[in-house]
This record gives sequence, C-alpha cells and structure tokens, in this order.
Amino acid sequence: MRDALDLLTELNELDESVRIEAKRASELGKSVMQTVVAFANEPGLGGGHLLLGVDWKTDDKGDVVYWATGMPNPDKVQMDLASQCASALSTVLRPEMRVEQLDGKTVLVVFVAEVNPSQKPVYIKSTGLPRGAYRRIGSTDQHCVDEDLWVLRGETQPQVGPDMMAVSDANRSDIDPLAVIEYRRLRAEVNPGAEELAYCDDDLLEGICALRRVNGELRPTVAGIVLFGKSLALRRLMPALRVDYVRVAGTQWVEDADERFVTTLDVRKPLLLALKQIQSTILDDLPKGFKLDPGELQSRQEPVLPRKVIREALANATMHRSYQVNSPVQIVRYSNRIEILNPGFSLKHLDDLGTPGSRLRNPAIAAVLHDLHWAETKGSGVRTMRRMASEAGLPPPEFQSDRQRNEFKAILFLHHLLTEDDYRWLKGLSAEPLSADEAKVLIYARETGAVDNTACRDVSGLDTLTASRVLRRLRDRHLLHKQDSGSRTHYVLAGVPRAMMADADPRQLPLDIAMEIPPSSAPAWGDSNNPPMLEAQSPPAQSVIPPKLRARIVAAGLKPRQALVRELVLALCALRPYTVSELCRELGRSDAKELRRTYLRPLREAGLLGLLYPETEKHPHQAYVVVAKPEGGEHV
Repeated sequence: MRDALDLLTELNELDESVRIEAKRASELGKSVMQTVVAFANEPGLGGGHLLLGVDWKTDDKGDVVYWATGMPNPDKVQMDLASQCASALSTVLRPEMRVEQLDGKTVLVVFVAEVNPSQKPVYIKSTGLPRGAYRRIGSTDQHCVDEDLWVLRGETQPQVGPDMMAVSDANRSDIDPLAVIEYRRLRAEVNPGAEELAYCDDDLLEGICALRRVNGELRPTVAGIVLFGKSLALRRLMPALRVDYVRVAGTQWVEDADERFVTTLDVRKPLLLALKQIQSTILDDLPKGFKLDPGELQSRQEPVLPRKVIREALANATMHRSYQVNSPVQIVRYSNRIEILNPGFSLKHLDDLGTPGSRLRNPAIAAVLHDLHWAETKGSGVRTMRRMASEAGLPPPEFQSDRQRNEFKAILFLHHLLTEDDYRWLKGLSAEPLSADEAKVLIYARETGAVDNTACRDVSGLDTLTASRVLRRLRDRHLLHKQDSGSRTHYVLAGVPRAMMADADPRQLPLDIAMEIPPSSAPAWGDSNNPPMLEAQSPPAQSVIPPKLRARIVAAGLKPRQALVRELVLALCALRPYTVSELCRELGRSDAKELRRTYLRPLREAGLLGLLYPETEKHPHQAYVVVAKPEGGEHV
C-alpha cells in the first residue's frame, strides 16, 4: 500500500491515472463504490488506490493540479466503506485503509486488491449483472456489458462463443461449396497433412464449428454463415454483413459534396472469399515504390504499406467484430491513411494491445483464420503490424476503441515518419538537441494536427508515465501547446516557424535520431507516390446564416423539441463545419457536453454528421459536417 504523498505526486505528474483515483469524498458516495468494484475487477491491473480528501483544478499551463483539502470525519467514511464492501457487493471485499496527513490536512488512502478470477465479476447486488459490475478503462469506471463478464473471469474465450450458435432459419444448403473448396486449398497450402482435409465436407464443417447438430440435423452456425455462407444467404440472414471499401479524395470524409467518393465497392461474400478480394483492392489502390534488394540486379515494385500489415488489419476487423451488431466493416482510403472501422469495441484495453494473450469475441472464426495463417490468435498481430510499419519507415498504426459507440478503428498511415524534409523541419524548431522520442512525437503532431498520451505511446513505445513526461517537456520548451484536461488532454504544435533549409544535410543535424534515417535497403519511394504532408489547419471561416434559417432558430425558443434541434444542427453544419462551441452559441445553449451527448453523438451514429478531422478526434479545431447520402438512400 502506497503512502498519500507518493500517490499525490504521481497524480500531479500524469494527466490521468489508471491505478489511482482521487476524490473529494467528504462522505461515502456511489462513485466511490463504483471505483472500488472496478479496481477489484479489472484483469491484470493488480488493484488500485483511492485517495479521498483531495481536490483539483486546472492551472495556467493547462495541467490538472491536485492538493489535499481534508476530510471532516474520516472514521465514519472508513466504517461506511468497510460496511458497504462487506454487505452491498456480490463478493466480500476487505480494502486496506489508512488515515494520513498531507500539508496538515487529513486524507484517507484506500487500496483495493484485484480479486481472484473465480470471484469475478464483483458487482453491486442491488443493480445486478451486467450493469452492476464495473471495469477500470483508462482513468474511468465503465459499466460492464455481457461480453465483459467472461473477460473478467480470465477466460481466453467463452465456453460456447456467440459465433458457435446455430442461426435460426439457416440450413445446410446455405453453405457455399466454393468457399469450402477455398478453405481446403488454403489449408493444404499451410499444412498439406492436416487431418481435417481427409474428412467429408459435413464432418470438416462440423469439426471447425461451422455446422452444429440441432435435434439431429446439421445447421449452420454464425461462424458457418460468415465464413462459408452463400451471397443470397448472407443477404437474407445477415443483411448488413458486408465489407465496404470507399476511396475518398483528400484527407477528410467530405470535402466536395459533388465528388465525395472516387471509388466505392461493397463486398458481400463469404469471408474466405471476401478477404482475398478486399486485400487485392486495397493493394491495387496503393502507391508503389521500387525496391532493390542487396545482391539483386532487378528491382521490384512493393506497395508503400506492407502486405502483412493490411492482412492483419483485415483479419482483426473481421475476426474481432461483433456479429450481433447490424453494421458492415468499413474501409476508407484517404490520400494519407487507411481507416478500418468495425462494430465491437476491443475486449483488451488499448494499452495491452500487442502484449501476449488474446481476447476472442468469435473463437470459431478466429481459429479458422489462424489455421489458414490469416491471423494471429496469441496477441502478436498488433505487434507484427507495428514492427513491419516501422521497418517500412512508416508511423505505427493507431488504434481507437469506443465502448459507448461499440466500435473499433485501426488507422494505417501511408506517409513516411521521418523524411529529409522532416529533419530540416525539426532542426528549425529548437537549437537544443531533440531525443528520438521527442522527434517522433513532433512529427506525429505535425502530420495529424494533435497528439495525446496514447498516440505518444504508440509512436515511441514508452509507458504512460514516461510518455506524459515527454509531452510535458515539449510543452515546457514551447514546442507543444496543451489543450483540455483529464481524459481529453491533447497537445498541438505551438506557433513555431517552419525552417526550410534545402542545403542542410540531415545526417549532420544536431539530433540523436540521426541514426534513424530509413536505411538504404528500405523502399525508395518517388515523390509522386508520397502523399503531401498535412499542414496545421485553421478554424473554419465564418459564413452568413440565411435569414430563413436564422428566423427558425429564433422561433425555436428556449426549450425547442429535440427533433427541431437536430434539424437546426444539420442545417447549420450543411452551411460549413461548425465546432461545438459555435453550435452552442448559435442555438443559445450553454452545456456543450449535453449538446454532444443528446444531439451530436446520435447524429454521428446515424451517419448524418461526420468529423472535419476524422483522423484526430481530439483535434483542437474539430468541427462537425453533414454527411450527404449517396445514391440509393443508404449511408456509406
């Protein structure tokens, strides 16, 4: 159990903490018990500390500063907490508690140990499962959903995965024989002696959980339809089960209402046939470079993004997606990146991606893709993607998981992380040498417009505390400017001049990253194949609101109907991109969080609104734009 001063010091060094929660807590409240349950539940966290009797504020630099305010009656809070932990929860907890003094103020330190997997999930009995159980996600306590419960028990997969259940109204004739032939071909390439290749089709499909006996009859499972289902069966049984590939001109979702999409392709095939087609489509659409291997006389063309990275990203999106959500996998190809969005948040915390061990939402589908060498199932797929992107001189992929919206996004960058232009730019920023990690963070911020602790860790491979120190060091050197606080903390480039010195030799720059120039054995991409660097964007220009729309806003009054507010939001964002604060000002609303929660988020989920900077959700100039419907009336 750590002491109060140590906990307070760490809180003041970090923007947020996974293992420490500070609360004013003059008396025991609901939020304290939620944190206790989350600390007891979260796998691999090892428990966590609550520091009660502490307040906080944001200082002039934008940092959250914590200090002791004291507790009027710590003995009562201890007794109430011990009583609640013994009687109100599904499992009796015995937290360690100690009263200490900080700056003459009385504070209470509480340590809650992680319970044994056999005792999980711990939950509040009056609420029940699953919402009475909580997990520690980042620095927040999150309600559990059904998929969390077996994760909390430490199982690598449920006894019967959701993809192993028989599909109602499906029968044996819904299986596409061409997909079965493709499975046999791919499996033989990997392992010609595989035992299941000697089985008849029915026994083979039953053995890999694609068919299941129900009342003596073989019926397709969810995995069977997803992997082997005929196109008509997919349309009948799972109408939203497809992969959409969208080629967008530029770096934003909507730039030209008349020419929104250069290319669109909807793939509705069994997964064993769809993966190959969509991979070929992406590769064909990527810029190519010439690579000359050592000792070879003839060069060969290679895509800017390694094939293995694309293969792993596609496998992850289809293997880990939720097939209970009626939504397609969407692949959006921008000029500087590829975004792959699939329904279903990550069952592993983002900090644990790439570490050994895998949480399988669909164990049967995962097993088939693993057997065919399409995917890894031991947690190494993300690590492989990061390594191969780095070897190609590209930034590592970025991953975003949203539990509230139940979706996961992988972002694959197509621009090189450190070019000679970048070295010249870095030299012009500061007379003092930059470390390798600092340089990577600055280049990332230059490319995407903003960087947060998660992105810093992805780019540099640092832990949370070290990444926070790097970001603060760059801020203190006036190279980065801090925005927001807490979980929304991010940094943007400060107003520094860009140095363009064409005669500078990047290998002689005063940086300790000079050795990290991509080696000559790496692909030498031509300038025409490299997407342009993103410059810092300015807030959108003002535009005049038409008199009729202004009259509707005025006539709406102080308490308009929700449907009317949605219409007004869409009407405003159809004129130009609007930030949240601008929308609040125009609509006469004072609560930006309420506007986001009640109107903006539902409109985004419905596909009616999009982000001006989709690649960086926390962009300092983030704004909302109307997403027009394509022909046919369906949102892409």
